[in-house]
Amino acid sequence: MLNMQFDKRVIINTSKMDWQSSSVEAVFRKPLSREEVEPGHATSIVKYSPNSSFSQHAHPLGEEILVLDGMFSDETGDYPVGTYLRNPPNYSHTPFSDIGCCLLIKLHQFSANDHQKVCINTLNEQGWIEGQGRLMIRPLHEFNGEQVAMIKWPAGQHFFNISHFCGEEVYVLEGEYRDEYGKYGPGTWIRNPHMFEYNPYAEEDTLLWVKVGHLPYPGVR
Repeated sequence: MLNMQFDKRVIINTSKMDWQSSSVEAVFRKPLSREEVEPGHATSIVKYSPNSSFSQHAHPLGEEILVLDGMFSDETGDYPVGTYLRNPPNYSHTPFSDIGCCLLIKLHQFSANDHQKVCINTLNEQGWIEGQGRLMIRPLHEFNGEQVAMIKWPAGQHFFNISHFCGEEVYVLEGEYRDEYGKYGPGTWIRNPHMFEYNPYAEEDTLLWVKVGHLPYPGVR
């Protein structure tokens, strides 16, 4: 197993990781967390080389994708950089990429009754709302306490004593996210456990993908 202790904080700069081979010759991955069982819980950065594909398959407990670069495709359409996808449990597709792409992928982590299919172009200026402290928020999904959003964090914004029930994941897309423990540039994946307190801020405009309220925790879920 890899990083399956959800009561521990995990910080990984994925830009410094080497690519690993996958079950498909032209598809590579950087595993961030993973169960030993197959299929099972997995969070990874995945790279499709140009003209690569997977055979048709389904994920019994869902698939969540953020397109980081290039163009991801399946038989339902083409999904450019910035696209957020949720394929519900047992949804079947045949993914491929003609020009290549890079993805943040989370597998087998949906709530049991979460069957909504989602496809959002996060680069579209519509749908953004103003949040606390000049933050701009683009909600992407919400179900049973879980919330997913893109966040534009303005330079100079500082918060104190943030914590989230059932934890939080952050992926830094642009800029530099900071807290009292360090500085986190593009490609950094952060997983904060249940009610972990920290004081985040940014010295430059920063773009984040954020997911909260979804991590398993003894006595909570």
